[in-house]
Amino acid sequence: CTVIFTRMATKDLHKPISILFCNLAFSDLFTSFSGFWISMLFITNPDITIFGSKDMLAPYALYTMSILSTIYNLVSIAIERYLAVAESMRTRFRVARNHSIAAVLINWVLALFLGCLPLMGWNCLRTEKNLSVLYSPFCVDYLIFIAIPNVVVAFIIPLFTYLRIIIILRKRKLRMKACGQATGTYKSAEIQVARTSIFIWLLALISYAPFFAGVIFDATNHQCHVDLYPGVYIFRNCTAMLITMNCLGNPIIYTLKAKTLGSKLNPLKCLSASVSEPA
Repeated sequence: CTVIFTRMATKDLHKPISILFCNLAFSDLFTSFSGFWISMLFITNPDITIFGSKDMLAPYALYTMSILSTIYNLVSIAIERYLAVAESMRTRFRVARNHSIAAVLINWVLALFLGCLPLMGWNCLRTEKNLSVLYSPFCVDYLIFIAIPNVVVAFIIPLFTYLRIIIILRKRKLRMKACGQATGTYKSAEIQVARTSIFIWLLALISYAPFFAGVIFDATNHQCHVDLYPGVYIFRNCTAMLITMNCLGNPIIYTLKAKTLGSKLNPLKCLSASVSEPA
């Protein structure tokens, strides 16, 4: 909420990256709210979170939708950062406000559709076959369908974009060095990008890898709920806590770090223009 109010109070909300940051904060807010909803259900009636119930469909669907929206927003921010740096290197494409708004709408529509599939009938309320142990009454095949592609998207695309940013900055630094110009700004920006990408990867790995491991365990497990109590359910609660920690870490990384990075990348446009003329 602090990030949302701060972004709405600033005058640079029209910037493409600010729209994505604000939307990421909304996604994190929904993730925290749905996690709190599930926690209250666990406190008031633990059995329905273990053995499954119709009452768990809505909170789990909201939880899934908010997590997917967060993942898609993180990917959108990574792509926007790459395009912003590429634009500063005098490419033809420029990220505009309309592009960010379109990305936000697409992210939410996709997350809403995939997250609400259990509410539309893809659940195991009426049958115990293929029933998820950790997230009853979700089906195992639905969790696999949701988890595997999105984990790949969440890790591969940011890796590619941030590596490309570092490569672009390094090439431009070498070109400036060959022209006898100072390369301190590029070196500083390159270090900042590298540090930010490391923080992003570590946070995503710590937050989502245990959840993905839980889905894999769900798909290969053949034991009943009672035999797994309480160890597996403690692990499930820990994965939910880690995802909540991701919601707390996102504002720090994507607001504070990106603001510093943006201030370092702004001078690159002028430097790029001065280098391109003699070339």
